[in-house]
Amino acid sequence: MRRAIWSALAALLMLGGQVSAETYPSRPITIVVPFSAGGPSDAMARILGERMKQSLGEVLLIENVTGAGGSIGVGRAARSAPDGYTISFGHLGTHVANGAIYKLGYDLVADLEPVVLLPSNPMIIVSKNAVPAKSLKELLDWLKSRPAPPTAGTAGAGSGSHIAGLYFENVSGIKLQYVPYRGTGPALNDLVAGQIDIIVDQTSNSINQVRAGNIRAYAVTDSKRVENAPDVPTVDEAGLPGFHMTLWSGLWVPKGTPKQIVAKLNAAAVEALNDPAVTKQLENLGLQMPPKDQLTPAALGAWQKAEIAKWWPLIKAANVKVE
Repeated sequence: MRRAIWSALAALLMLGGQVSAETYPSRPITIVVPFSAGGPSDAMARILGERMKQSLGEVLLIENVTGAGGSIGVGRAARSAPDGYTISFGHLGTHVANGAIYKLGYDLVADLEPVVLLPSNPMIIVSKNAVPAKSLKELLDWLKSRPAPPTAGTAGAGSGSHIAGLYFENVSGIKLQYVPYRGTGPALNDLVAGQIDIIVDQTSNSINQVRAGNIRAYAVTDSKRVENAPDVPTVDEAGLPGFHMTLWSGLWVPKGTPKQIVAKLNAAAVEALNDPAVTKQLENLGLQMPPKDQLTPAALGAWQKAEIAKWWPLIKAANVKVE
């Protein structure tokens, strides 16, 4: 009798989970963006969220949870109920690098379920207009001539701009003094104001200020030029060959989220990415669309693990200190 009761309860729980997945979503969904509003991550999340609500039938709210290079926001999402109503937006910095820098209260792979790989963009080396250099070679000479390490803005330890800075140091031999912000949006504001010297920034974040003449661009960290900034040379062309780095983004949900819900979110995101209007918006930000065969949850999971294997040794060798 007791065994029959437990079997019945188990069946009800399983049925409840199925019903929940079938009726999902029935209320607004929150996308946790681990950086400040106005930055490149925030812009991409808002564009995608606006289009995904057409497929899902519910509003996708953006919650900006900043701090510790994005690790606080990711932790907020990772510890949420695995019901599909909290999505973690992140990138190379938040979902790879932070694991090599911070003592996280969660595991970036074991505690999160991948949903979809999102557009990426190469970084771009930019400086305040007061820097006299007109080319990347001149910039490198100017940086080397400084009596003190030049200041470089970042979105915090482990952020994409910080990893790019570490990689820049490794390739150029130039030591930088990092100035952390709660996102590259505020860092860019200070660059425009002349408060810091340079940023190795996401192209999507800096390109409009470059076009407006408020900051100076020297090179993009890719083997080919960016379509919406064809006059900015590649690092290979400009004199720093091999300094290639692409900042990719993705969506995750807490581990244990039903597979049917993950599939619904993936389908909504893929539909959004295939929408010509969305594609144009993202490409205008300098973003590059991922290959269509890489838009599965499994593809994002495999890519994340490969990036951990690639970047953790470099980051740990830099002995990054977090206060």
